[in-house]
Amino acid sequence: MAGCGRGLKQAPAGRGLTPAAPTGSVSWMRIVLMGAPGSGKGTQSQRLVERFGIPQISTGDLLRSAVARGTEYGVRAKAAMDSGQLVVDEIVLGIIRERLAERDTERGFILDGFPRNFAQATALSSLLGTLGRPLDAVVLFEVDYAEIVRRISGRRSCQQCGRVFNIHASPAGTPAHCERCDDQPTLVQRADDEESTVRRRLEVYEQQTRPLADYYAAQGLLRTIDANASVDEVTVRLFALLESLPAQRLLRNAS
Repeated sequence: MAGCGRGLKQAPAGRGLTPAAPTGSVSWMRIVLMGAPGSGKGTQSQRLVERFGIPQISTGDLLRSAVARGTEYGVRAKAAMDSGQLVVDEIVLGIIRERLAERDTERGFILDGFPRNFAQATALSSLLGTLGRPLDAVVLFEVDYAEIVRRISGRRSCQQCGRVFNIHASPAGTPAHCERCDDQPTLVQRADDEESTVRRRLEVYEQQTRPLADYYAAQGLLRTIDANASVDEVTVRLFALLESLPAQRLLRNAS
């Protein structure tokens, strides 16, 4: 990748969309991106933002913003986090409701990382129904778990500039240091990226989040993408899938 010198290759950051992506007719959409950690949904979400101009809604980002701004829900969330407790779904849904009231969501939104379990999924459906803004689709990124373990456990980070690299994307024997920084600091593996941690996260996903595929399939919303491919190939598949949503929406509305 340009600018990375001779060091490890920088991990994809959702830039440089493939010109093969369709230029078509999606004018608005309300979707959820589902997938195991490391499935690539975050990268694809950013590409959707760039391509269609529809905002990504990440509950983690929303919580941090609400806390920083001192909103009602932010104060409640901070109190929970400061006491070592989980932020309850009521607060998360309240923050999502506030976000959906902003003007840039009029053409739709991309929910990334939410819902994570059945209780959250049913609460989200109720909220969107109340707002008159039901989902158009839920896109599930399917990737072999062995590949996910390889992807995530291969991540290395520069503690100075924050850039993320992957040892599996670089030639054997490539120095494990960041050549973007003047003193070329050694790259490190975050605790969250260690193989044992990744496997535990996948177990939680399999138990709590993966079953939501059946929930959304029963509503006719589930769309599945084989994400065992390059970032650009997955992007083309995703864009093609989303291009079909307007016709599908018309069929649902007519039924």
